[in-house]
Amino acid sequence: MLHLCYTQSMAKEDKVEGLTSKEASEKLLQFGHNEITDSARNGPLRILLRLVRNNFIIYLLFFGAIVSFYVGEQLTGITILGVLLIIIGVTFIQEFRAEQSIRALRQMIMQVSRVVRDGREQEVLSKKLVPGDLVILRLGEKVPADSMVIDESELEVDESVLTGESRAVKKKTGDPIYMGSFITNGKCQAQVLHTGMNTKFGSIANMISEAEKSLPLQDKVNRIAGYMVVVAVFISILTGFLMISRAEAVNSETISGALILIIALCVSAFPEGLPVVLTTTLAVGATRMAGKNAIVNRMSIIETLGETTVICADKTGTITRGEMTAKKIVTPGGAIDVGGAGFEVRGGFSSDGRTVEIAENLELKLLLETAILCNDAKIERTGEDEEYKVLGTPTEGALLILAAKANIFREDLEGSRLEEIPFSSERKMMSVLHKGINSTLVLAKGAPETILLKCKYMQKDGKTIPLTDEEKKHFLQLNKKLTRESFRTIALGFKEADSGKRDYQEEDLIFLGLIALEDPPREEIAGSLKICKEAGIAVKMITGDHRETALAIADEIGLSGEVLEGDDLDKLTDDELSKIIRQIAIFTRVRPEHKIRIVRVLKQLGEVVTMTGDGVNDAPALKEADIGVAMGRTGTDVSRSVADLTIKDDNFATIVEAIKEGRTIFTNIRKFVSYQLSCNFTELFVLLLGVILAPVFGWGIPILLALQILFMNLVTDDLPAIMLGLNKSSFDVMKEGPRRKAAIFNIQLLIITSLAAVLMTILVLISFYLSSNILLQNLETARTTAMVSLILLEIAGAFHFRSFRYPVLTRSPFVNVYLFWASLASLLATALILYTPLNAIFEAVPLGLWGWIVAMGAAVIFTAVFDVVKKIKLFSIR
Repeated sequence: MLHLCYTQSMAKEDKVEGLTSKEASEKLLQFGHNEITDSARNGPLRILLRLVRNNFIIYLLFFGAIVSFYVGEQLTGITILGVLLIIIGVTFIQEFRAEQSIRALRQMIMQVSRVVRDGREQEVLSKKLVPGDLVILRLGEKVPADSMVIDESELEVDESVLTGESRAVKKKTGDPIYMGSFITNGKCQAQVLHTGMNTKFGSIANMISEAEKSLPLQDKVNRIAGYMVVVAVFISILTGFLMISRAEAVNSETISGALILIIALCVSAFPEGLPVVLTTTLAVGATRMAGKNAIVNRMSIIETLGETTVICADKTGTITRGEMTAKKIVTPGGAIDVGGAGFEVRGGFSSDGRTVEIAENLELKLLLETAILCNDAKIERTGEDEEYKVLGTPTEGALLILAAKANIFREDLEGSRLEEIPFSSERKMMSVLHKGINSTLVLAKGAPETILLKCKYMQKDGKTIPLTDEEKKHFLQLNKKLTRESFRTIALGFKEADSGKRDYQEEDLIFLGLIALEDPPREEIAGSLKICKEAGIAVKMITGDHRETALAIADEIGLSGEVLEGDDLDKLTDDELSKIIRQIAIFTRVRPEHKIRIVRVLKQLGEVVTMTGDGVNDAPALKEADIGVAMGRTGTDVSRSVADLTIKDDNFATIVEAIKEGRTIFTNIRKFVSYQLSCNFTELFVLLLGVILAPVFGWGIPILLALQILFMNLVTDDLPAIMLGLNKSSFDVMKEGPRRKAAIFNIQLLIITSLAAVLMTILVLISFYLSSNILLQNLETARTTAMVSLILLEIAGAFHFRSFRYPVLTRSPFVNVYLFWASLASLLATALILYTPLNAIFEAVPLGLWGWIVAMGAAVIFTAVFDVVKKIKLFSIR
């Protein structure tokens, strides 16, 4: 049992109408922001210590520097230490920037709270709540701070985040509610007692630190790196052993030289950059997605996004605009048209072309007043004369805007709400007990079939008359006609209640009429559906609306397929549903429990399911889906807390963009992994084969020196690999079916990587042979020619790995502008060690015309061969 420490004096310290802005500001200075401090936060020092602790390369280089100093190679030792510092610096910057990006993403969805300040209800950032604030909490919202309930209606709270108990807890006036828990039923007003680290949640967070979790992608990349390490160590030691065995005299200088070369070769061949490049790529990809209004809540889902085969999308607000507008009213006295659109108070009321005066139509006035009083939303002026901001659901907001067009506002209506029975997806209605000046009324609104079932009378021409079964059938037919025209409909009813009783029955109501709400499809939805079709992604529209409403919207956006209603879904077994579910494109009259069943059946069929949701009851389905998508604008805190992805603009097109980015990120990871492995294998084989072939061709060994290898590792291995991770989406990334749980490194990638490594190795050896044996240049010049050849080959390889399909000569070098500038930087760095005094450190020489011709010739041959391979479509890798 949880207990909140508070005293009656604390509860009474502040006025029940809330704080003033001045008082809130003073308390914010006193108590600080209402935030939980992350004890596991990766600050600069923590990142640096982790790098030094976990990076084996650092220890290798440090050992190499010590060996160099020991044998008197001070210049080599200093250079190795310089390389060591550069590696630490570059890796630190990448990790720090990635950490900053991830932290920024977490701040993009800021929780807001409704509070009463300065005597009026308003929204503030939850982090700015202070003790004494009066907060208003409704179904689905997260409790932002430890508080005491001062007024409630049917309040139930999920405290599992603190207690581990998933059962909802009933709360009454005077009970405590805790930061991090969720309102699962009813609503309340509560006074904030403790904020930030002074809350129960804060005290728990202070005792624990979040363990660092490895991503599935990270594990896959680490496995690849692990295999490469074994190969690198074996070949490096073999190369060193062969060097010693081929030496004319074995002495300490020979052994130390071989040892330094082994270390340099290990450092170069170890794919130490892969984990860092992966983190950077994921962070950059997530930032790109955020720029398109898709906020990643869990980095691990980026891989799964690209595998999506089915999108189950809510109709309202995702496929449609989510900006409800009342367009028609049907009362027992006749039909009325309503002008205007959106949340602007423009437009009047008319019937058969004649203006309807509200003062002369008592039934309409009563209907509008009922729509206001049986309503939990609020509207606020945005600053524009006719524009309003809705605090609450779009549907309830539209009813308030409708009444405002008749100049009827809640503030003008006298009385108070005594009791209420909240709306739920099972009941499909809401009712309140309202005490007016002269009477107490039961006011109800909800689905027409539900409200009409509870109505016994109707209001017509100022009189209350019986509502016959024929009349009910007539209104249901009218409702069906409206839903066929893609309207969402709401019915309203009322009755006088016994003023002496606070409990009431939702029976024998007086029917007031129907309100038809328009929510048009988003303009971009048709194009997004076309993209999904080309990408092999099935789209299923899920709605609680009538079949006719859903069909009208589906027809408008071009979504075709079978329709299944919720009641019919209940009659099917899972086996029966699995046989037809792929043909179903539209699910209507769906309840939250239907959503989770749809997801489970699709997953059993091997589909990768992305499911959208915004309500409290959608949380289980969002958890069950491979990717749960919450709505940023209309979604509840509960749905956002369990979702993997949050869509800030509630737009279906944003989900499609997120899937596109997910595919791109996975493809980029494949590209930089393949590129870096091809470079690493090339450097290993060039050194090994150089030693093996030396007696045959009379070469000096090694072909490349330790510092030359370390230089290439910095400028042409890691830098272009990082930039390959920044590739933008290719034009055809959404023109093929989704990959099905594909491995990062498969047989085709192994073949193409091996082909690149073998071809580069052969061309470097040929370059060394031409320089040494044909042009008869000295060993330093031949080594320099081989080094420049390998640098140009690796740069050419980076441009080839931009695409596994399209020849490099058919694509602009600026397709990836980052790679272009990184390659240019690599060339400038190469020129720096060739034509400045630095060449003495790296034992290189200024390369002449013939050297450049040989090196560039190798790069041209490599490009030609690979372009031919792509042209004949030897590989079908994306």
